[in-house]
Formats: sequence, C-alpha cells, structure tokens
Amino acid sequence: MPATAVCPGSFDPVTLGHLDIIKRGAKVFDEVIVVVANNQSKNPLFTVEERIALLKEVTKDIPNVKVDSFNGLLIDYVQRIGANVVLRGLRAVSDFEYEMKIASINKKLDDQVETFFMMTSNQYSFLSSSIVKEAAKYHASVSDLVPVAVEEALKQKFSSRR
Repeated sequence: MPATAVCPGSFDPVTLGHLDIIKRGAKVFDEVIVVVANNQSKNPLFTVEERIALLKEVTKDIPNVKVDSFNGLLIDYVQRIGANVVLRGLRAVSDFEYEMKIASINKKLDDQVETFFMMTSNQYSFLSSSIVKEAAKYHASVSDLVPVAVEEALKQKFSSRR
C-alpha cells in the first residue's frame, strides 16, 4: 500500500529545519503532503496563503511533495485525503513530550493512522520559526536558517513594519 505522509505545521515561516524533515520524509514515503495549520490562537506573521506559496516555492524540486492547508483537527484532514501517516520532526526531548500527547490523541481518534517521528539534523536542533522571526525583526541575517525565498519574504515583511 502506498504510504502518504501528512507533515503538518504552522510554517510561519518555513525554516531549513522544516525543509530538512520534508526532504528526508520524501525519501521514505511515496508522497508527503505538507499542510499549513490555520491555527486561530496564534498571531502569524505570514497569512496561510503566503505560507503555502513559500512552501510551494521551496519544495518545487521535490516531485512527491504537495502543499495544502487545513482548519480543524489534523486527524479529520488525514482521514479526508486518505493518508495513513503523520510525519513530525523532533528537535529535543521537550518536542517529544508535546508531540507524544498529540500522537496519542490522534491514535485514539483513529487507530489506523500512524505517527512517525523524525529527528531533525543536528545543525537545526535549535531552530524554530519564532527564533527566525525574532532575528529577522531586528534585521539580523537569517540566510543560514531559512531558504532564500523565505529570507526575502521576511525582509519585505519587516521593512513594511517600520
């Protein structure tokens, strides 16, 4: 059976750590669908549409990766598209604790969907979207933290907020 993995996140913005997990996941699974969560409780820098566009740009050379978005419960989205795997990246033990809770509730809601955890590569273990946004806000270089398209989008966002 072909394995379709859903890789969810806010991706506000997508970092090289996210891209690391997406690329490596694309080598393991037949298809990886990167989905932008439309989390109303967060105050995102980029709109859902902007995040989708950035993800499409930085994954355009990975043929088995698609980009989408969802509202509501992740498990409902996974069921709707007929996927059988949720792919999540882990940076540290603190990530595992949070992710284990999410995986556990998803398993309770649908025991046919498996969660796969992939450790991020060491050079990205400290990296988060919030760290990137904070650095970019004060015009620090983020060129070794995000893809070029994202760096340009961050510069535009923060130059328009002056």
